[in-house]
Amino acid sequence: MCGIVGVLNLKDHPPVDEAVLRQMLGMIRHRGPDEFGLYRDAQVGLGSARLSIIDLSGGQQPMTNEDETLWIVFNGEIFNYIELRPDLEARGHRLATNCDTEIILHLYEDYGPDCLRFLNGQFAIAIWDARNRSLFLARDRLGIRPLFYTIHEDRLIFGSEVKSLLAYPGVAAELDPVAVDQIFTFWSTLSPRTAFRDINDVPPGHYLLADEGWITVRPSGSSISRRRLRGGRKGRIWKSWRVC
Repeated sequence: MCGIVGVLNLKDHPPVDEAVLRQMLGMIRHRGPDEFGLYRDAQVGLGSARLSIIDLSGGQQPMTNEDETLWIVFNGEIFNYIELRPDLEARGHRLATNCDTEIILHLYEDYGPDCLRFLNGQFAIAIWDARNRSLFLARDRLGIRPLFYTIHEDRLIFGSEVKSLLAYPGVAAELDPVAVDQIFTFWSTLSPRTAFRDINDVPPGHYLLADEGWITVRPSGSSISRRRLRGGRKGRIWKSWRVC
């Protein structure tokens, strides 16, 4: 079990405060006590609390690709990563580790969100693409690994547990009355709703993509067409909205 956190500036803001990222990680340190890692640039901050299981010496996160245009934090396990490695090497990728995290990173480099169709495992993934300034969040088909997010003051804030989001200044633990009604009716909230107002989860088998002022949530295996999204044509968009 590992933990991930992150903050994306959706509009022009100062860079993400390192102290805030550390505070968010501190709330989930029980998920990954072996080591902590951070990545920050002008628009995004990513954090990882790692429980070392695969490639103990070489699997540090956040992890990047060969030219440092992609950065990933990852919680979970990819069961077929060994089978996926030879194809990536044949495509010219230079793999620097023996861990499953790097396999996801290079699959995303080649296939974008469609990389999820290759993965057999349980996972919560966050990938920052510096080439087009986009953030990709994804969750496994059964929702084994949790991944929560909220929008606060034009920032997308995410983490493996709600308490990591609540560590961000100004994010409040306010009960959602609809969620309470769901709990008494179904014994649980219905995804993407959580018990807290304005805090959602990425539904099982879905991914979230934040780019070009849009936030889009779609089922895994459904690729994005920006023309379709902006033109209002029918597609497999579960939810999308303009943020700037």
